[in-house]
Amino acid sequence: MSKEAKLVVKLRAESGSAACRRLRWKGEIPGNIYGHNAPPTAVVIGADELMPVLQSGAKVVDVELDGKVDKAVVREIQWDTFGRSIQHFDLLRVDPNERVNIVVPLELKGTAPGALVGGVLEHVMHTITIDCLAYQIPDSIQVRIGSLELGKAIHVSDLVLPEGSHAHAAPDAIVVHVVHAKVQEEVVAAAPAEPEMIGKKPAADAEVKDDKKDPKKK
Repeated sequence: MSKEAKLVVKLRAESGSAACRRLRWKGEIPGNIYGHNAPPTAVVIGADELMPVLQSGAKVVDVELDGKVDKAVVREIQWDTFGRSIQHFDLLRVDPNERVNIVVPLELKGTAPGALVGGVLEHVMHTITIDCLAYQIPDSIQVRIGSLELGKAIHVSDLVLPEGSHAHAAPDAIVVHVVHAKVQEEVVAAAPAEPEMIGKKPAADAEVKDDKKDPKKK
C-alpha cells in the first residue's frame, strides 16, 4: 500500500505568479486542495515540511487545514527546471470509505531458480484489476519469484494484496511460471531433383535423327 503521512497547511491569501514567487522566496510552497464535491482551496506549506513527505514516497496524506483533517491523494507535484525544488502541488480529497476498481501493475521481484537451470520464465499477467479503498490504491503489486522452481507457477491466489482488497481475476489464473524450454526439431530438407535441361534431346531421338542424315546408314 502507498505510504501515508500528514501535512498541516494554511490558507493562501494571494494568488498569481508574482505572489507564488514571493512565497517560494520565503521557503513556502503554494498548492491547491480540490475534489470530493468541495470547491478548490488555495493553500501553502513550508518546503521543509512538504519535501520529507514526498521523499518518503507517500502518495496518501492526512491534510489538516484550520483544525479539519481530510484524506487526500498527492495528485501532482511541479518541480523547477533542474528537478531540485518544488514549485507547486495539488492534493485531491478522497472519501476514506469509498471503494474503487483500479488496474494495478504486477511487478516481478527476484530471480526464479527455475530459470537458472534452463527453464523459461513466462510473465503471463502484467496487470490485475482490484477493488480497494480509494486511499489505499497501491502503486504496484510485487510478485516475489525468488523460490519459483522449474515447472512451478504463481497464481492470483498467491498474490499479497492491500488489506481489504480483492482481485477480479480467477484465483487459479497464472501470473508467472517457469516452463521447460521447447526443443526445436531439425527439419531435413529433401534433396531437390536435378532440373531438366531445356533444349537437351533424348539420346534415342538424337541417334535416329543422326541415322537419317548419314546416307551410308540404310
